Amino acid sequence: MKRADAATAGHLPGAKLKTDRMPGHWLLARLGKRVLRPGGLAMTRQLLTDLSVGPDDVVVELAPGLGLTAGMILDRAPLAYVGVERDRDAAEWVKRRLPSRANVSVRVGSADTTGLKAESATAVLGEAMLSMHSLQQKRKIMEEACRILETGGRYAIHELLIVPDDVPDEVKQEIEQTLSEAIHVAARPLTEAEWRSCMEQAGFDVVSVRQAPMSLLQPARIVADEGVFRAMRFVFNVLRDPDARRRVLLMRKTFTKYRDYLRGCAIVGVKNGSGPVSSKLTS
Repeated sequence: MKRADAATAGHLPGAKLKTDRMPGHWLLARLGKRVLRPGGLAMTRQLLTDLSVGPDDVVVELAPGLGLTAGMILDRAPLAYVGVERDRDAAEWVKRRLPSRANVSVRVGSADTTGLKAESATAVLGEAMLSMHSLQQKRKIMEEACRILETGGRYAIHELLIVPDDVPDEVKQEIEQTLSEAIHVAARPLTEAEWRSCMEQAGFDVVSVRQAPMSLLQPARIVADEGVFRAMRFVFNVLRDPDARRRVLLMRKTFTKYRDYLRGCAIVGVKNGSGPVSSKLTS
């Protein structure tokens, strides 16, 4: 790795971990991959269009990661942007890459307890983070999104999807286990029906659902997401690091093995004002 690359990678979350222990998304980032979303950059663009971010919006992004989507949000000139990132190193990474403005901030916090005021946002989004949580935690995060949104506010997610809806439980369990072993992060993707149900129980009316192939590590997707130069640099970094190459090839093999069952999905819901179903059951 060139000195400049090494210095940059040293600031990445998880950079101090050994290659064989590093979460897959941070390993890919260390190797130069910027787009780490299951549906790719095109799906993120479509998600922001469906979310209809504009100059009157206060946008909260949960787990902004490398800050690529944050930059795309700011290109739409919202009234304010707030990133909430659990990992302190990741929060600092994003801060350094966003403009220093009074209406732009990144805070350290958990997606299920942001510390933000109730009904303080008009739009909330999170990408490639719910799939790594248990069903109970998914619901907590969605309920927090509902809490901080005003009635009529929009909530968008970009996550890993299992198809079809009636996939056998044993296949789902196999996919979860194999994915988790490959990326070194617990992976618990849901079917479309399950994602819809979670959002509805959290207090949202689902207004749009989109799907895209899960081809994160396929050459055509890498070029489409990163551009030719960055794609070539990513491949070069993979080839010259044997330990990283083994990890990346295992991830790619896993994604390919389950390509008939895995997709990326983008879902947008609108807060309906009725409140989370679970809150009603416990009140």
